[in-house]
Amino acid sequence: MDLINPLAEAYAERCTTPVDPLLEEVFEYTQRHHSHAHMMSSRLQAKFLEIFSILLQPSRILEVGTFTGFSGLSLAKGLKEGGKLHTIELREEDAKTAKGYFQRSNLRDRIILHTGNALQVLPELNETWDLVFIDADKTGYLEYYQLILPMVRKGGVILADNVLYHGQVLTEPVTGKNARAIHEFNEFVGKDERVEQVLVPIRDGLMVIRKK
Repeated sequence: MDLINPLAEAYAERCTTPVDPLLEEVFEYTQRHHSHAHMMSSRLQAKFLEIFSILLQPSRILEVGTFTGFSGLSLAKGLKEGGKLHTIELREEDAKTAKGYFQRSNLRDRIILHTGNALQVLPELNETWDLVFIDADKTGYLEYYQLILPMVRKGGVILADNVLYHGQVLTEPVTGKNARAIHEFNEFVGKDERVEQVLVPIRDGLMVIRKK
């Protein structure tokens, strides 16, 4: 289901600064060789993440769901001097691919890759997050959010991807375990008085959540 007119999306991408050569390589490689390439952010979304991070100038970034490293490399561009990005990937093969690209980046000393279950890794990270990007298993979104929000500084931001879930959250009733999980997450955030949020209809929906 196309939620955004493909012509409008293509026009938006043409009017957007291109991603850098390494990011373009990650994008093209993933598109050609990964059976789940649709899970990767678009070039347009990657540039949005990059500029958002640059504007926020975070010292600590958390990413839940590394995939092949495309979004992590984009987010890391906004890190303050001495800042770190921690990124967590469950699948060893994807983590290996991402690590290869991270090592080729001039930001390699600022990116820390963890391989494993995020629910097990997160409690071991003694950090206060300025910026968080959640793009992992959809049934885990609410649990990730509840675990991470107390670790986010006041004024910090959580970005949650795929919150329109291919348009399936627009149906009545919402069916399918992933769509139901995302709908439950969206409803929970909407009622959470600790935050304010805006759902941006870019690609598959991006929720921008600011901790009050």
